[in-house]
Amino acid sequence: MNITIHIATQTLELFDDSGKSLRRFQVSTGAQGVGEENGSFCTPRGNHVIRAKIGAGQPSNAVFVKRRPTGEIYTPELGVQHQGRDWILTRILWLSGCESGFNRSGSCDTMRRYVYIHGTPDSTPLGQPGSRGCVRMRNAELIELFDLVTVGTEVRIIA
Repeated sequence: MNITIHIATQTLELFDDSGKSLRRFQVSTGAQGVGEENGSFCTPRGNHVIRAKIGAGQPSNAVFVKRRPTGEIYTPELGVQHQGRDWILTRILWLSGCESGFNRSGSCDTMRRYVYIHGTPDSTPLGQPGSRGCVRMRNAELIELFDLVTVGTEVRIIA
């Protein structure tokens, strides 16, 4: 299996090994556009792999901080209490760049930038850029994707 994330259409598509499309999901990528530099808050382009799968068995809307569940479950009321927080919910697929000097190593390292595919509150608009560089998905769809992919699954991000 492999994943292609299309920045232009704000979609994530899962393919089987023969190239057949299995699923397509609406996502939200970086509000600042595409880019690879540390601190840019842009979504990095190029070839990546899933370095780690985090959150198996956690409930939908489980809140993560620094890749660890906090014990909180996101609700609109919690959102109001913590306005401006970048909500990372349900599951995390941590990406690692594969192209040295472009999205791996130095000041452009996707993994060291903590770029994930992760869940987001249901009220968060998808289909338009809006994240801080990560790829946001609906929680139920992320659980489905999480269960289908493995560590090492290739992820291509194209403009």
